[in-house]
Amino acid sequence: MGLKKYSCLLFDLDHTLWDFESNSEEILQELFHKHGLQSRGVTSFNYFYETFVRVNTKLWDLHDRNLIGTEEIRTQRFHKVFGEAGLDDHSLSLQFSSEFLRELPTRKNLLPHAHETLRYLHERYPMAVVTNGFDELQAAKMISGGIHHYFKKIITSQRAGNKKPSKEIFEFALAELGHKAHEAVMIGDNLQTDIGGARGAGIDTVYFNPSGGPHAESVTYEIKSLKELQTLL
Repeated sequence: MGLKKYSCLLFDLDHTLWDFESNSEEILQELFHKHGLQSRGVTSFNYFYETFVRVNTKLWDLHDRNLIGTEEIRTQRFHKVFGEAGLDDHSLSLQFSSEFLRELPTRKNLLPHAHETLRYLHERYPMAVVTNGFDELQAAKMISGGIHHYFKKIITSQRAGNKKPSKEIFEFALAELGHKAHEAVMIGDNLQTDIGGARGAGIDTVYFNPSGGPHAESVTYEIKSLKELQTLL
């Protein structure tokens, strides 16, 4: 069964189209070996990466709830990762952060079926990315991944002056595209920022849930693979 008729699509970027996990793991492995972290007491790369995922997820959750800003993520993320992994070197953590952020937007990995699905949808709908990511990184990620040309607009929280889940960033995106809330649908992986935020702005939602994890949120539609959008839309 297809969705009702929409006239524009809004997409999250990280974890929905651009494969943050694969791309960050690639870079962290390179930096782990470059800086000889194992010889400095860090047990293994797997342990280091698991620690990064846990710390990063927690920091972005605090950011999404307006409890910390992006600068705190930049400066504190690897300091906390190092500390939990048993390495006390604040200056190296800042250097590590700088190198990580410089390399991150150069990586090309996308989630499965992202290209073919965007190519299909691009011919049928005007589309925008709505993202809380660092302003200067997000467009570069899309260029590296080869998907920037599918989108009419890239709406960042910095540009909109508000971040997901506030309804204002979604209203800003709709104004940029020239569409109303009832004409749009938001596709994203985060129940709080993407789904809850869009719902608060009166926009229908497609929850991208590749793991099929259980939840109690109200979503309009739910998919496990981006390819399903070609059927739904």
